[in-house]
Amino acid sequence: MSRQDQRRTDFAKKLRGLSGRFNTWEIWSDFVVMFAVAISNAFDKSHFTVREEMYHKVISKYNEKERMVFPELVADVAAAFEANPEQDFLGSVYMELELGNHWIGQFFTPYDVCKCMAGITANNAVEQIQQHGYITINDCACGAGATLIAAVNQIDLELFRAKSPLHWQDHVLVTAQDIDFTTGMMCYIQLSLLGCAGYVKIGNTLTDPMHEGDNLSNYWFTPGYFRDVWHYRRIFHSMDALFNRRTGA
Repeated sequence: MSRQDQRRTDFAKKLRGLSGRFNTWEIWSDFVVMFAVAISNAFDKSHFTVREEMYHKVISKYNEKERMVFPELVADVAAAFEANPEQDFLGSVYMELELGNHWIGQFFTPYDVCKCMAGITANNAVEQIQQHGYITINDCACGAGATLIAAVNQIDLELFRAKSPLHWQDHVLVTAQDIDFTTGMMCYIQLSLLGCAGYVKIGNTLTDPMHEGDNLSNYWFTPGYFRDVWHYRRIFHSMDALFNRRTGA
């Protein structure tokens, strides 16, 4: 068994160890919610109060001994991505635990397939970045984010091959949406750990897609989104939009 497979197996075993009073799906969902809230509330103060209440509602279900396991699970996920950023760790564990199959009929695209797709579609990323300063990649049914993870890793590889001094985290904006809250939060966590700048919206892409002036209560912004480079780009974008409205351009 590879070290990567062993990490997933150990993680799944540790999470199953909490299943004395709650079923595995509930524990998984609670872990993902608390992890996502902890990330969001460290940077996104506009949603802090509501999400902090969400966190306390979940953690209050568990006793002191059970609570001690969750930080270990967080550390395991972070360590997995530090060791190998080219993977869909949470999606793989999710399927290994048979949560998608047994509970809501979800099947995530294997990471190797996503990697192959990224190799085909991201081959002009460097040219686009050089021309426009940054590019945006989107997945309107993101699941745990495997397609997006593969895409940013491929763009990183393309920049390396081009001997570019640019860091993809400063030049790729990642946007995602999923109707399922738990899987959307899995995507949010993994994008955040990779250093992606972007956001995940929870909602039905067909009936409630992302749009200008959207209600941001269902948006989860990654830590990378708050970096200075993206802050100034948003300012410039707003100024351009305002100028174009006034001039009728």
